[in-house]
Amino acid sequence: MPTAVQRHARKTRGFEARVAHATALLREAAEDHAGRIVQATSLGVEGMVLTDLIARHGLAIDVATLDTGKLHRETLALIPRIRQRYGLPVAVFHPRPDAVVQFVGRHGQDAMFRSLELRKGCCAMRKIEPMQRLLLGRSAWVTGLRREQSETRARVPFFEHDADGREKFYPLADWSEADVWHYVATRDVPYNELHDGFFDSVGCEPCTRAISLGEDPRAGRWWWEQGGPRECGLHLPRPAAAAVQPA
Repeated sequence: MPTAVQRHARKTRGFEARVAHATALLREAAEDHAGRIVQATSLGVEGMVLTDLIARHGLAIDVATLDTGKLHRETLALIPRIRQRYGLPVAVFHPRPDAVVQFVGRHGQDAMFRSLELRKGCCAMRKIEPMQRLLLGRSAWVTGLRREQSETRARVPFFEHDADGREKFYPLADWSEADVWHYVATRDVPYNELHDGFFDSVGCEPCTRAISLGEDPRAGRWWWEQGGPRECGLHLPRPAAAAVQPA
């Protein structure tokens, strides 16, 4: 079976210019928000590219991630790999244990499959609340969203302000999938082994599956749901995210 690099990596016109632009954006963000900026990575391939850029250019941007308690072992394995490869500390934020006990005790481990409300409640507990702590005291953050990933992300800018007034940077907004994997191939960037198994977008283990040829890259996320955006709420405007509360 071909690897994700073999399937997707291809140099496209303007690739080096996009790398230079992403690097310049990260450098400017690091200078403008010295000591107050963080990369919030889900440890997907885009996040690994951003971490590589940060480390390669010695940028003063912290790296942090969420351990929801439901991640694949392949995803978690990237945390020590980042530390070993780049010498960067990775701050890991977890859901509050009491919130997990209460939610699971009330709704069970498979609550996300029973209703959209319960799925969003699980995401709120395991992702949104820990993310609020991850961003505490920060004036800016960096994430790997790309316009090509889905219809809901098709208008992602290079930067904007989030609901709390922080600057939010998307250095890879204009990168294609081919660009991302070409960067991985030419810079030998470590990535999640699940990508080789057709997991194009990787989230929590119960909520992620491999996709078939021709499917949307995010089709493997919450695949049992019909319609609506395939999002957990981390990248939605505050009104939508605020409505996502543990049941």
